[in-house]
Amino acid sequence: MSDHRPPEVWLLGGTGRTGRAIAAELAAREAPLTLVGRDAGRLETAARAVRARSVVAGSPAEMAAAIRRERPAVVVNTVGPFQQTAAVIADAVLESGDYVDLANDVATLLQLRERDEAARRCGHTLVAGAGFGVTATESVVTWLAGDRPPAERVRVDMIPSLAGTAGVVGEALAATLVEGLPGVPGGGRFQGRRIARGRLAAAPVAGEPLRLTTPDGDQVTSALMPLGELLAAERAARARFVDAASGEVPSGALLRLVLPAGLTLLHIGPLRRFLARRLAAVKTPDRPKPREHSWAHARVAWADGTHREGWLRLTDASAFTATVAAEVAHRLLTGQGRPGTFTPAELFGPSLAETCGGEYVLTGEPRIPSGD
Repeated sequence: MSDHRPPEVWLLGGTGRTGRAIAAELAAREAPLTLVGRDAGRLETAARAVRARSVVAGSPAEMAAAIRRERPAVVVNTVGPFQQTAAVIADAVLESGDYVDLANDVATLLQLRERDEAARRCGHTLVAGAGFGVTATESVVTWLAGDRPPAERVRVDMIPSLAGTAGVVGEALAATLVEGLPGVPGGGRFQGRRIARGRLAAAPVAGEPLRLTTPDGDQVTSALMPLGELLAAERAARARFVDAASGEVPSGALLRLVLPAGLTLLHIGPLRRFLARRLAAVKTPDRPKPREHSWAHARVAWADGTHREGWLRLTDASAFTATVAAEVAHRLLTGQGRPGTFTPAELFGPSLAETCGGEYVLTGEPRIPSGD
């Protein structure tokens, strides 16, 4: 980075919907900001709106080269699929600064954890999962677990309430949905995952649906998904058994019957690429939010029979993602990180979610066995 500029935050994917929201949050924190993207015209318009610089880079490799050349203090990566972008960007960032992304898939979190030793050696911080899914659910677990001994079982459920905006699914999301879990131990590429006895193990995608009633009284069904919050929750509670689930997963009996056959077909490379192209072009309609709040839910149980259950209430999951990413980046910019690889609540504790607009709700009374 040139000597005449103060330490900067670089925001990769600054013209996307999430990127623009994060840029606005960073601008509100008066962070020196550079937006990075592939479309010069859109990039300049977005940068002008938040009084930022812009750097044109059309691929992860080009972004990494620009990072190595200008050496920003903090890089926020919003460019998916994170399985394909996180490692190459993080490796470039570690030479000079700290890294933040929004990933919530198991593969990406594992990739970044593999860089923990390198981050410690370089004296820099890597933060994965600075968005709704990982941050909200791990925050509830951290809040519930506190200073208690390692837990036996944890289940986390992310329940976003999102208004739909007309558009298309897009290449990044489509690729993420059809690529499965390449290189992730514990099961097949198109199987789910859970933590069993401290290790990754196979789990049914959309399996074990659970009907939940939120503190607002809304009823939602959440089913298993191989999400990055699985790893974050395991570390937060030091639990032997962990499941991660989402309220966004259709979980009817017919789906559970036909889903395994559909996932098997994704092993055929040409078919997978065809489906990704078709899915990317699918139009999404406007739709209202299904409920007033977004929620993260967790139930933590210990071997002695004690359990605690709680929620994190959020007004808007998308706004929370933007606020978390900006808050984490700003804290890193102001020297509040520490060397290594982390998820947001692991690094900054459960109060981070409250700072970003969340409110914790404890449900039920902790059950303690007689004689304790």
